[in-house]
Amino acid sequence: MYNFCLLLLQTGGPDWEVKLGRLDSLTASQEDSDNIMPSPRANASTLIDLFQRFNLTVKDLVALSGSHSIGQGRCFSIMFRLYNQSGSGKPDPALDPSFRVELDKLCPLDVDQNKTGNLDSTPVIFDNQYFKDLVGGRGFLNSDQTLFTYPQTKGLVRFYSRDQNEFFKAFVEGMLKMGDLQSGRPGEVRRNCRVVNSRFNNVLFEHKMQKNVKSI
Repeated sequence: MYNFCLLLLQTGGPDWEVKLGRLDSLTASQEDSDNIMPSPRANASTLIDLFQRFNLTVKDLVALSGSHSIGQGRCFSIMFRLYNQSGSGKPDPALDPSFRVELDKLCPLDVDQNKTGNLDSTPVIFDNQYFKDLVGGRGFLNSDQTLFTYPQTKGLVRFYSRDQNEFFKAFVEGMLKMGDLQSGRPGEVRRNCRVVNSRFNNVLFEHKMQKNVKSI
């Protein structure tokens, strides 16, 4: 969370006081991650339901989706939008025609699907251009563009496209709420956010050794 806050500052985004003492997980789970992380194919209704599971509002969803103001996405995530939206064999009708031509060139059918494209038209600047792009039908991911085609989220997208300060304010509010989320499982404050503390590594090692001894 702290590193992400620093990244936003470096790219022109807002800052906020990161709360200390948040517990990190003692283990990693791909299944848990898959169940929590929004799919790039998701529609707004699915996203709203997902966020509500964590007591996050529609406003939080739209504002936090603005994190896609920076970065890139893979062709893998948009191939269906370009060539088979909803099983139609056609591109997503929400795509601006000129933007679809750009994406067709970036991600042709025979492309290496790990190739990446910009998530918005100012990918190294954290601003409200992401929302302006959605209004113009130039959202890279389906999970982004759907926010402007769905009635419950469309007004907020338009609002943030016109008022960057309000977007920044709502984004910070959403980040603070996300920072307070806990799984209810045992955790720890990591010394290095990338790995569990060495104490726990030792416990795991000892536990494995005990299991090996018992099995001999």
